[in-house]
Amino acid sequence: MRLHSVLSAVSVAASLGHAETLKPQKLLQDIVTFDNSSLFINGERLMIFSGEVHPFRLPVPSLWLDIFQKIKALGLNTVSFYLDWALLEGEPGVFRGEGIFDYSTFFEAAQEAGIYLIARPGPYINAEASGGGFPGWLQRIKGHLRTADPAYLASTDNYIAHIDKLIAEYQITNDGPIILYQPENEYTGAVAGVKFPDPDYMQYVIDQARNAGIVLPMMSNDASWKGGHNLPGSGKGEVDIYGHDGYPLGFDCKNPTTWPAGNLITQYRAQHLNFSASTPYTVPEFQGGSFDPWGGYGFDQCGQLINHEQVRVFYKNMFASGVTIFNLYMIFGGTNWGNLGHPGGYTSYDYAAAIAEDRTVSREKYSELKLEANFLKVSPGYLTATPAISNKTGVYSPNNDITVTALVNYAPEGGSFYVVRHTDYQTLASTPYTLSLPTSAGSLSIPMLGGSLTLGRRDSKFAVTDYPVGDHKLIYSTAEIFTWQKINDRTVLVVYGGEGETHELAIADEVKWMSTGPPVQVKTVNKDVKKPFTIVQWKTSSKRRIFKAGNLHVYIIDRNSAYNYWAPQIDDTSSSLIVNGGYLLRSASVDGTSLSLQADFNTTTTLELIGIAREISTVEVNGETIKHTVDTEGNYIVKVDYKVQPLILPNLSTAKWSYTDSLPEIRTSYDDSAWRTANLKSTNNTYVGPLKTPVSLYASDYGFHTGALLFRGHFTATGAESKLYISTIGGSAFGSSVWLNSSFVGSWPGSGPFSDHNDTYSLPSPLVAGKHYVLTVLIDNMGLDEDWTVGDDTMKLPRGILDYSLLTSRNTTLPKSAITWKLTGNLGGEQYRDKARGPLNEGGLYIERQGYHLPSPPASVFTTRKSLTPFTGLSSPGVAFYATSFELDLPSSEYDIPLRFVFDNSTSFEPEREYRAWLYVNGFQYGRYVSHIGPQTSFPVPEGILDYNGENWVGLVVWATGRKGTRVPGLKLVAGVPVRTGREEVEVVDAGEWEKRVGAY
Repeated sequence: MRLHSVLSAVSVAASLGHAETLKPQKLLQDIVTFDNSSLFINGERLMIFSGEVHPFRLPVPSLWLDIFQKIKALGLNTVSFYLDWALLEGEPGVFRGEGIFDYSTFFEAAQEAGIYLIARPGPYINAEASGGGFPGWLQRIKGHLRTADPAYLASTDNYIAHIDKLIAEYQITNDGPIILYQPENEYTGAVAGVKFPDPDYMQYVIDQARNAGIVLPMMSNDASWKGGHNLPGSGKGEVDIYGHDGYPLGFDCKNPTTWPAGNLITQYRAQHLNFSASTPYTVPEFQGGSFDPWGGYGFDQCGQLINHEQVRVFYKNMFASGVTIFNLYMIFGGTNWGNLGHPGGYTSYDYAAAIAEDRTVSREKYSELKLEANFLKVSPGYLTATPAISNKTGVYSPNNDITVTALVNYAPEGGSFYVVRHTDYQTLASTPYTLSLPTSAGSLSIPMLGGSLTLGRRDSKFAVTDYPVGDHKLIYSTAEIFTWQKINDRTVLVVYGGEGETHELAIADEVKWMSTGPPVQVKTVNKDVKKPFTIVQWKTSSKRRIFKAGNLHVYIIDRNSAYNYWAPQIDDTSSSLIVNGGYLLRSASVDGTSLSLQADFNTTTTLELIGIAREISTVEVNGETIKHTVDTEGNYIVKVDYKVQPLILPNLSTAKWSYTDSLPEIRTSYDDSAWRTANLKSTNNTYVGPLKTPVSLYASDYGFHTGALLFRGHFTATGAESKLYISTIGGSAFGSSVWLNSSFVGSWPGSGPFSDHNDTYSLPSPLVAGKHYVLTVLIDNMGLDEDWTVGDDTMKLPRGILDYSLLTSRNTTLPKSAITWKLTGNLGGEQYRDKARGPLNEGGLYIERQGYHLPSPPASVFTTRKSLTPFTGLSSPGVAFYATSFELDLPSSEYDIPLRFVFDNSTSFEPEREYRAWLYVNGFQYGRYVSHIGPQTSFPVPEGILDYNGENWVGLVVWATGRKGTRVPGLKLVAGVPVRTGREEVEVVDAGEWEKRVGAY
């Protein structure tokens, strides 16, 4: 069956009318269409509720399905994805998309999970990726990036031709999951001196996609909601669907309990109508978390800022604006493994997203998002309701501390929606209120049975009127709806509210009723109304009520209980199911008289299966038949046991470590004849001015774009040299160290805000006239800057040495030309050796060039002694490499077990003992640690990179930048809570072991 047929079976019906339906322009296909309200897939109206996932930040293809299933379990139906050009064309003209970079596996996993995809391949993506996704070799091209400069445009052709050919193969028109395409990204602002916006440039990017076979609608992501660039109907360079992004709480994780004033935008709808009234209101990026910089406050604190309350208030504000293509950035962040991140962020890209970096879903925001997504999934009328442009107080509630925004449906069967929020969205108060809502029964003052409603701190609510629930209609409900399902001869409706809140709902018609659980107040209204209706009022508690009005069964629960409910999509559309309980319900299916669940559990759990047909005789959970009982409601009860044996993990503090020096370059015997000679007397770099040095010492000019950089400056002393002035640049939080021959000169240990630094060091004295000396400079390249502003060419901000001088004791400057420079980075530069792990995983450290960080390095190059471990460390400045191996034997076929390496940070601020560390796991660089900057000390590594049932190799580079040397106070492998899982087994990534590298130096 075609994917779009499966999804359309549960999508919103297209039969609802709209007061001002506007048809789109002519498209190149007829499967994905749209009007001014929403997208249609195969003729059926659909809410696109999406989350952002970057496959390159989880380099384990067998885990991509796990992420998709967790997103599907939320109630989302789409994933938006970037692809990183820098990882796919590290060598100019050579596109590599094999192994972990074969994204056909990603597309097929989405298809298996029943998830649509939005393709955003660039060429520019931003994404807090090194260079914003641009490969480092773009630093060498003439002309401005992201403009119609011919050199830049030509550089993009090979990448786009290859990646868009793959995307075209998986378009929905070819029975694939991809439904929309975004050319470029955040083409929003520019510097003076370049044409902007440039329709010729945007048309070129669009034509590249069309020429590769992309026939899907093109959408934009304008980074400002006031932007209005490349609008539909504007001519050359126009997109089909205009969209903007929104990050209303910003990225200040320092003050996670403070919401900035003025950031709850209520003019979104009016601006959308001004810009693009004939297309659906589209937000390709809305804040799902926050990035965090070096020296920041950590993602746990960011998670307090972008939390479940933010989901309640800011997402519902977007729904009040009528958004129907809505993507959350990020839904799963992942990891900046292998140097792929930009210098403004560290290894973790957790992003405080709903699904954590280690793939756990225990965050409250995941559950809150699940409530909202499932409500919209069963509310087709939302897509055709007309949002109010103004947000006046005093209209739908007499309390001016409350603002209510209406989404009115002109098709009576669709229902209307009212988003209730605090007028001052920053308030922490709990506010009583009443509502005055127009309904088919007349204008009603609610609650009708007395008392008042309550809006708690940082909360928003959806109230509904004339809302269809199967064969029934709610005249109104102040309780929020999680889901409703027609199940055999009954309809089950699940509603929830905050603990202690009073709520009401009214059911059309006079009904016979009964209730279980705590008492409810019931009244039938049949006077002075067009038709009688029945009102139910209750005070919410943790004890469930079931109110039965004929064959309508209303499950009344509190919000915390609602977090435990799931509404899985069943392929057999004649069946429906609601499940109460479980850590995660991935999927459900019915085969004859057997019901099968894929689910995860973190404790022994009783599942309540609401709405199973009585002809079901067998219940299977993760392939195991489980005994069941049937309760008085006709619901099936299943108990799933959770019992895991204690996990045996290696003790790294007592492990057998091997050591080798990773800075042989400072030895007098070291031969750098194979290094690249710095001989370029000019540069094409358009970010900086003229060179301050006789030759370029910008690493990217010579093909080195990632990781540690090494420079060796040869000179013959005059005897007068007493100081070295040097200006180095490596990106935020970078560090550098300098040696003269084997003598340590000094270090810049680094600071979070500094991307470059000027240092003047005293040289060991006296230098001997006529003697040959070598300066060795080690620079930590933290990644290339992004290129957000068009024409600014920030991505070309170089890495390396900006300036230097040898000074005499009288501070006179000796000729710079007296020094001849050589440099290196990763072995081979753009002709990188490790094709499996890609062009960014290795830097220029000696052990990286030799490949000793890969599994099974030769024992002959190491020394093994108890005195040579990371925990004894170095007694002087330098770079050491330590390696160990261990076996794991974990029950990974049944349990999903998150593992992480954790550094003890007890020496983080001890002067002169600062250090930097690189953590390699089976050859993948999975951690960059800076002891005195942080904040990251814990580094998750997924199964598939770690072999949970085999041998693992771990390497640790320790760079002591201080004169006292350093040691690692502690490093542990730590397990999180094992989850009994229904995911598919994980395949270990086969990226190869150490082999002797020809030409390594």
